[in-house]
Amino acid sequence: MTKMTQHRFTVRLLTPAFLGDAEQSARWRTPPFKHLLRQWWRVQWAAEHGFSNDIRAMRREEGLLFGHAWLKDDRFMRDGRWVTTTARKSLVRLRLDRWDEGKLKKNSWPSDGTVFHPEVQNPQGRAIPVGSALYQGFGPLIYDKDRRATTLKANAALQAGESAGFALAVPQDAAPGIERALALMHRFGTVGGRSRNGWGSFVLIPESDTSLLTVSLPLRPWKDCLDRDWPHAIGTDDRGPLIWQTQPHENWQALMQTLAQIKIGLRTQFVFTTGRNAPAPEDRHWLSYPVTNHSVQSWGKSSRLPNTLHFKIRALPNGKLVGTIFHVPCLPPPQFQPSRKAIEGVWQRVYELLDELSREPGKRTYASIQDQQRRSALKPTLERLRLQRVKE
Repeated sequence: MTKMTQHRFTVRLLTPAFLGDAEQSARWRTPPFKHLLRQWWRVQWAAEHGFSNDIRAMRREEGLLFGHAWLKDDRFMRDGRWVTTTARKSLVRLRLDRWDEGKLKKNSWPSDGTVFHPEVQNPQGRAIPVGSALYQGFGPLIYDKDRRATTLKANAALQAGESAGFALAVPQDAAPGIERALALMHRFGTVGGRSRNGWGSFVLIPESDTSLLTVSLPLRPWKDCLDRDWPHAIGTDDRGPLIWQTQPHENWQALMQTLAQIKIGLRTQFVFTTGRNAPAPEDRHWLSYPVTNHSVQSWGKSSRLPNTLHFKIRALPNGKLVGTIFHVPCLPPPQFQPSRKAIEGVWQRVYELLDELSREPGKRTYASIQDQQRRSALKPTLERLRLQRVKE
């Protein structure tokens, strides 16, 4: 009988989470957490194996641990003996102690702060402020024209501050890899809709005899990371890890407003010269796709290119919150016919702007914003922001 190692945590949300069920109501559910565990397990597997790109080996180990239906009659050597695989259930047992509906309802969504967006204008060409939470959470969040306010599209969301018991049991021989993945989840993981923008940020608090989560960061030079099309490491450059942190904020609403301003600056520094059905991708398309009113003819309307730059909100010991911005670089899939030279140039400008925000206001050049008019438009907002590079 397989010996199992057990871990018990409290998972506590730092920002609202959009975890929907079949009735379009937010609900505590295990599948998003298991998906996130698998995602970070792949990252720690890559680091453990010297950033090997042996997809077959990784998928085999993943399937044996998390379950699969595709490794039928696959014969391989393991621990000195031949093993033939068949479809199997997951060996990772994961449980939440609550499955109730989220407490944050449509009519109680907090008022939304506003941010400047240089491309949102009224018919007279004047800039219109946009809701910061709406910008960061568009999709799960909508603008209610009757109430003239940001609100939820679905019936509810999981509220910041809610918590649940989170327990899992894994085979002892797989426990070290799972523990490393859990530590990465705790530090960088988010769940639910628009989670790359910081929604669904959480902490894992060890319970009972479960030890604290620690792990060495899975770091790799960012240009080397473009040798494959799956996220497997946090990038580095000559200044260290590609991780930035905001100043402390009192609550998630204020911090989400700061993150919206950062994201708007990072994206709109790339000025479009084309509209719908562009004959070729422009620089901004390589950040993420689709882009409203700026499709690429060869990519079509159904292609999806997720942003590999992630936001995560973390809690400080004094109760304040900080935003973490980190990059997990990889090349877009082959169907996008990625231009590595163009992609390297785009991300270099993103890093330059983030580093610019680490300097004293008034001493910044904003050289990464090559369009002079756009630079002038963004500068007043960017001057109010302050980041720092995370060195660990």
